[in-house]
Amino acid sequence: MDEAFYVTDGDAFVSTELTRGPWDPDAQHAGPPAALLGRAVEQCEPRPGAQVGRITFEILGPVPLAPLRASARVVRPGRSVELLEASLSGPDGEVMRAAAWRLRTGAVELDPPPPPDPPPPGPETGRREAFFPVRDETGYHTAMEMSFVKGAFLEPGPAMVWMRALVPLVAGEETSPLCRVLIAADAGNGVSAALDWRRYLFINTDLSVHLKRLPEGEWVGLDAVTYPEPHGIGLSDTVLWDERGRLGRGAQTLVVRSR
Repeated sequence: MDEAFYVTDGDAFVSTELTRGPWDPDAQHAGPPAALLGRAVEQCEPRPGAQVGRITFEILGPVPLAPLRASARVVRPGRSVELLEASLSGPDGEVMRAAAWRLRTGAVELDPPPPPDPPPPGPETGRREAFFPVRDETGYHTAMEMSFVKGAFLEPGPAMVWMRALVPLVAGEETSPLCRVLIAADAGNGVSAALDWRRYLFINTDLSVHLKRLPEGEWVGLDAVTYPEPHGIGLSDTVLWDERGRLGRGAQTLVVRSR
C-alpha cells in the first residue's frame, strides 16, 4: 500500500491510488482533495489562536488521479473574522474550490455553561463492515479504518461510523486535526446510502463543514442520514464527533440518478 494520499513533487501533489473513489476508477474520492484545500487554507497567512469555523467546497468535476496544485488567499481580512478562498487544479484546470471563515479564538466565561454532549459509543464498540464492491482493490476504502456503530455500507439507511486515516494526507507530514475531519466528512452520503448503489448514483456536488472545535485524537465520527427526492436532488446530513463529543456538522447536495 502507498504510504500517503499524496506525495509532493515541487509545488505539485502527486495523487496515489489511495485517493481513488468508489464511483470512477480514474477519479478521486472528494475527501483527500478537500483536505488538501483545508491544508492550503491553514498555511495561508497563518494566525496563532485562530480556527476554521466553516469551510465549504464546490466540486467542479471529477478530481483526476493526477498531480494537483493548491493555492489559497485571504479575500476579507479582519481582526476577529476573516474569509479565505482556496483552489485546487489538475492538468486540465480547476477541479475544486473552497471558501472558509477563520475566527479568532479566546477564553469566554459562559453562564450558564453548555450542557454535556457525550459522544456515541466509541470505535472499539463498532463492527468492520464490507465496502461497496469496486473494481480496484486499492483506494480510499483501503486507506481508511472504519468502525460502524449503526448501519453499514450495504445496509440502506442512517449510519453511525467512526473513521480514521491509516496514512498521512501528505507523505512526510503530520496530518492536522482540520484535515483529519475533512478526509472523513465527505463520506457521509456513502456510509448512509438510502438507495441501492447498484441501481442509483447519489454523488455530491459540494460539501459544507461547520466546526465548533477541532478533533482530539485520530478518530472522527459520522452520524449520517441521506434524504433522496424523486425529482433527482438529495441531501446528506452528518453530525461530526470525536471521542470527547460533538464537533460540528457536514452537509452535501446530491445528484440522484438511475444507473
